[in-house]
Amino acid sequence: MACSIVPARLDQVDTLRDIECAALELFRGHPAWRSYAASTPSDPETLADAIGRGRVWVALDEAGHAVGYVGVGVEAGEATIAEMDVLPSHGRRGIGTRLLEHACAWAAEAGYPSIVLGTLSDVPWNAPFYARHGFEVTEPTRDTPAQAAHREHDRERGFPMHLRVHMRRYLRPSTEGWTRWPAPAKLNLFLRITGRRADGYHDLQTVFRLLDRGDEVRLRVRADGVIRRRTEVPGVAEADDLLVRAASLLRRHSGVAAGVDIEVAKRIPMGGGLGGGSSDAATMLVALNHLWDAGLDEDALAALGRELGADVPVFVRGRSAWAEGVGEQLTPMTLPRRWYVVLNPREHVPTAALFQASELTRNAPPATISSFASGETVENAFEPVVRARHPSVAAALDWLGAFGRAQLSGSGGCVFLEMVSRERAEAVVRRCPAQFDVWVAAGVGLSPLHEALARHRKAV
Repeated sequence: MACSIVPARLDQVDTLRDIECAALELFRGHPAWRSYAASTPSDPETLADAIGRGRVWVALDEAGHAVGYVGVGVEAGEATIAEMDVLPSHGRRGIGTRLLEHACAWAAEAGYPSIVLGTLSDVPWNAPFYARHGFEVTEPTRDTPAQAAHREHDRERGFPMHLRVHMRRYLRPSTEGWTRWPAPAKLNLFLRITGRRADGYHDLQTVFRLLDRGDEVRLRVRADGVIRRRTEVPGVAEADDLLVRAASLLRRHSGVAAGVDIEVAKRIPMGGGLGGGSSDAATMLVALNHLWDAGLDEDALAALGRELGADVPVFVRGRSAWAEGVGEQLTPMTLPRRWYVVLNPREHVPTAALFQASELTRNAPPATISSFASGETVENAFEPVVRARHPSVAAALDWLGAFGRAQLSGSGGCVFLEMVSRERAEAVVRRCPAQFDVWVAAGVGLSPLHEALARHRKAV
């Protein structure tokens, strides 16, 4: 059967849950039925989060109807098949194979050496199906608290544990030469402007918090030296795109002759204060330094990044940090584990206009790391200006402020709320009005970009 595999959309959550329920009926009468029925369909917030991270793909028939889907997870550094379902009416048509191969290709391009799953040994479309597609029964390499909790829940629901098998498929690099690289978002946990310099730039202080969510960049090295962007980015000409500019800058500086094809999945809102363009540029520098074997060290890459933008160096270095100067003087910080409700009011806030605003406070007294750590320093100098000029952002701050201390990130317009647990963050998300886009992200100690670099280095 002809079908296409495309990234799932947030408005397909209910459709995908319906597919799960339909596929569940195939297990009626099996010992696992009661357990599966108690956990199906997937929690809508969990499914929406996976879609927002670009880890769910849907199979569409010739009429454009969803007939199956696959979701990939990452747990304890391993890629996993989290869920895969096909409508029973469309079974035995190769759709499951197409979905499975797409998920495996994603994991291989992202640098994972293998992909794992848990399934039933006695169901023909479970373990025997996966075995035909290169999976082998194996023991888990590690036992995480999440896995232990999942097993305990299975036992409580009466799952036939003797029928569960753990399977793994070892992956080969893409035959087409593509690799995938994350470009994580950031938050500014405070932002203070302490002066204006003779060159027109502003001295500032901030804390950059890197997140586990962001854009995804896909790269394929070319031998002909051409740098080509294959994805249209609305409102951004190819020559002006930081992805292209970063690649061109690295090639000029390193003297390499290679080129690159570039694709990008933009998930960080433009003009949202989350560092999307800067992170994309840093990902290009770090990834191409590896793929082109350019040989630059981190300091050299950060210096190149500074030529592209003040926020680029923190993404190159890959750690949350206290920042001064124009944002390039970085002191790495170890921050506590926290989750963030991030609200996008769907309003682009132009940074240049804010820096030129006459009402912007430009002479605040310098803060210290200790004043930030104590909770004394939390303000964002741009927030009063953005509130006055952008009503949608003001409304987002007011709504989120009902649950705690809502803050503006960078120069806006996204706002966020720090939470001590994912569960509390998700409770806020469930109450969010439809006028805002909302998601939960975790703060990270090491950038997903640097984790990907380590995987790709091992794969060489």
